[in-house]
Amino acid sequence: METFEKNVAQRTIEETMIEEGFIVLKIQNESNDIQQVIREIDSSFIQFHFCVKGHSTFHFNNGRYSLDVKEENSLLLYNPQRDLPMNLELTSKTWLVSVLISIQKFHSLFSQEASYIHFLSEENKDKKYYKDGKISPVKAVVLSQIMNNNMHPSIKKMYLKGKIYELIALYFNRSEEADVEQCPFLVDEDNVQRIRKAKDIIIARMAEPPSLQELATEIGLNLKKLKEGFKQIYGDSVYSFLFDYKMEYARKMLETGEHNVNEVGLRVGYSTASHFIAAFKKKYGTTPKKYVQSLA
Repeated sequence: METFEKNVAQRTIEETMIEEGFIVLKIQNESNDIQQVIREIDSSFIQFHFCVKGHSTFHFNNGRYSLDVKEENSLLLYNPQRDLPMNLELTSKTWLVSVLISIQKFHSLFSQEASYIHFLSEENKDKKYYKDGKISPVKAVVLSQIMNNNMHPSIKKMYLKGKIYELIALYFNRSEEADVEQCPFLVDEDNVQRIRKAKDIIIARMAEPPSLQELATEIGLNLKKLKEGFKQIYGDSVYSFLFDYKMEYARKMLETGEHNVNEVGLRVGYSTASHFIAAFKKKYGTTPKKYVQSLA
């Protein structure tokens, strides 16, 4: 596995070959200007782009059309019919992680489960495919670890390989996306809207969230439908989802360097710093203080 790093006017590009046909790019524009990144990518590669922060724009077909990838959003691209070279613009203070995998390597990762990734199917193998979407909190943590790790050089490459495999596994995790067509509950759009309202309520009141019964009453569903519907739409229970959201919110607050551990803990609903520290460590395997130190 080889790593190459280029610095141009506060733009850093670190390109690492994980394995043959498996490449990772960490791109950071720390300047105050728009920066451009150009790289050849042939038609044998599937592309995953994750905008960790900032705003990026991909230009295709000599600038005839463009796709924006905003902060906390991702883009998957695959076109076996033509090359899709990277012609990328990054606004100021933008971080992007790009993963390039040859179709042969990609198939080998899913040799037993390729059937549920529909663009890998026999009927679609020669069709172009793209998908954009939000970066979930759990993927955001892995991306942050990829961008910010301070591992010893002797094991840094191994660490990066593990994290990229973890990221791809999370991207295709079945439970992250509800299958609307196969879920009778979600056929009722009114129920879907009520569940989304429930999600908005617990986020808005994360420091003092309502009980499940109070939440069910407020959105006008019975408790059973609230529990089942929330699990089907968001892939998790109400309070487990809220816990992940609170920890991600806390992590981002800590990254700004503008708040101490007590302030962050109070903001997300922990009355004592010790309880917040324990929760943070449970989620991320490290304390808030050590996490902040790892960013330095």
